[in-house]
Amino acid sequence: MHTWSIRAVTADDQDFLWEMLYLSLYVREGEKPFEREVIHEPHLAKYVEHWGQAGDVGYIAINDHQQPIGAVTARVLPEDNQGYGYIDDVTPELGLAVLDEYRGQGIGTALMEALLTELRQQQIAQVSLSVDPSNPVVRLYKRLGFQEVGTVGTSITMLFVL
Repeated sequence: MHTWSIRAVTADDQDFLWEMLYLSLYVREGEKPFEREVIHEPHLAKYVEHWGQAGDVGYIAINDHQQPIGAVTARVLPEDNQGYGYIDDVTPELGLAVLDEYRGQGIGTALMEALLTELRQQQIAQVSLSVDPSNPVVRLYKRLGFQEVGTVGTSITMLFVL
């Protein structure tokens, strides 16, 4: 049984955030994985690049050896640089990933709860995300209270009102 804890993202976590961005790219069964370089293309890089700007909120799960094993982030992306889960210029967009071997242990839920608590404390009204409807994490989002509000390409946009 692994033990883990949650802490706020620090500047030292930038490399891990890039790794989590790559891990968050859902590949359907039987499809070819993305090339690693894809995360540096502008449509994805904007989720991690220059992390630590005003409004950026994130948490890292670490194992008992102090190694990062999962992350959740929220960042406001304006209309002229909007992400896949764009709602408006004040709603942060969420990203979540947990290393494969640590999935199914409640880490994603704990990360999400830490993030939602922080966003409430900052009096953020709502948070959005984009997810492939066949990704098993959709169950977690629905259980937490996210509602489907739209579709962009093959992904659904979900919204949580805080």
